Amino acid sequence: MKRFSTYSIFSLALISATYSNAQQANQLVDQVAAVIGSKIILQSDVQKQYAEYVAENLVTGNTKCMVLEDLMFQKLLLLEAERDTTMIISEEQVDQELNKRMEYYISQFGGSKTKFETFYGKTVEQFKDEYRPDVKDLLLAQQMRNKVVEGITVSPEDVRKYFQAIPKDSVPDINAQVEIGEIVKMPTITDEEKQIAKQSCEDLRQRVLKGESLATLAILYSDDPGSAKNGGEYKNVKRAEFVPEFDKVLFSLNDGEVSTVFETPFGYHFIQMERRHGELADFRHILKISKVSPNDLQRSADQLDSIYKMMKKDTIPFSEAAAKFSEDKDTKYNGGLLINPQTGQNRWDMNQLGQIDPTLAFTLNGMNIGDITPTPQQYSSRDAKQGYRLIYLKNRTKPHKANLTDDYQQIQAAALNKKQQSVVHDWIIRKLKEGVYVHIDATYNDCHFQNGWVSAP
Repeated sequence: MKRFSTYSIFSLALISATYSNAQQANQLVDQVAAVIGSKIILQSDVQKQYAEYVAENLVTGNTKCMVLEDLMFQKLLLLEAERDTTMIISEEQVDQELNKRMEYYISQFGGSKTKFETFYGKTVEQFKDEYRPDVKDLLLAQQMRNKVVEGITVSPEDVRKYFQAIPKDSVPDINAQVEIGEIVKMPTITDEEKQIAKQSCEDLRQRVLKGESLATLAILYSDDPGSAKNGGEYKNVKRAEFVPEFDKVLFSLNDGEVSTVFETPFGYHFIQMERRHGELADFRHILKISKVSPNDLQRSADQLDSIYKMMKKDTIPFSEAAAKFSEDKDTKYNGGLLINPQTGQNRWDMNQLGQIDPTLAFTLNGMNIGDITPTPQQYSSRDAKQGYRLIYLKNRTKPHKANLTDDYQQIQAAALNKKQQSVVHDWIIRKLKEGVYVHIDATYNDCHFQNGWVSAP
């Protein structure tokens, strides 16, 4: 259920909004759109968020006004959060949020980090570094908003009254949606295969120590798709941006030093430090991934075939089989169900799924509710490792008008959002009356804001 709201900025993707329209971004003019206390909103900030609506075909005549009001609200929250000593955001929280967002944006390129970086001409690490301050501010604002609406709930009766109050001709259309599960099996990497990858990495390291260019060797031999084309280079990397095993080695090196070969969950690496500047590092590295033999892959498929037969004989339900056998930690304890990162729920819009994973969407089109794919499907994990999975179609809804039976969770979320908006509105009015300085550029004189911004002192 896609609905505009004054506070929809918290459901939009911060980074995606910046890059969804590259041509528009080149036309930005950095003039002041509004000032909230000590916080400045630039016209470019408004334009970047507006680009998200353009990309999703959600533009109306009032969209820019709504975007500005969203941004003013965010700045007001940030002002209050900075005054509140209980509001603390750790670097670990920022890292987690950046990683989550980047995973989603890369998924828009079929999960290919290389395609993402090629399209934008920047590495993922450069994106993270550039947007770290913005994401930290956003998390602070979210934390403050959570405090404002803390304890607000809706009862089933509230949800029913909310839905019944929607005019019949305004009840939203719901696209076809699915709930899907998976059981993943990844081949076991043998000690022999690991040793081959480790030795290959060591051979390349020795060539670097003898004077060959790591950049050239990375282009030719590195298995890291995100950096190989750039000669294995990463710039302005902060602590905790990589897995701990990598981080520990990286920040132990001096300028020009070459590490020994070491192992991470991705494979075997060695690093050449180019430059440390403060808590940032510029470096090059080479990754060698253990190759999986066709026989190992087939073993994973055979294991899934046995699991499928167990489920078909009703000796074990899918959710139990997922918890017991699946090797995807994100889904195995959720009944095997895939969680939609945009909504936090188990439902997936088929249009959205078709854009993220066309192969999976095509597979589901030929399945009935309750079906499990009899043949294991080839699978590529987020770190590009190959395996197999069984797909389970738990539920499917056809395109329809929203109703309380099929769409209760979404309607409940909308009802809660409306109640929270009322509380937030009262909070904004109270803060403005307390004397928060507000200035809005004359460009927005025709805007009809919801929360009394223009009458503020």
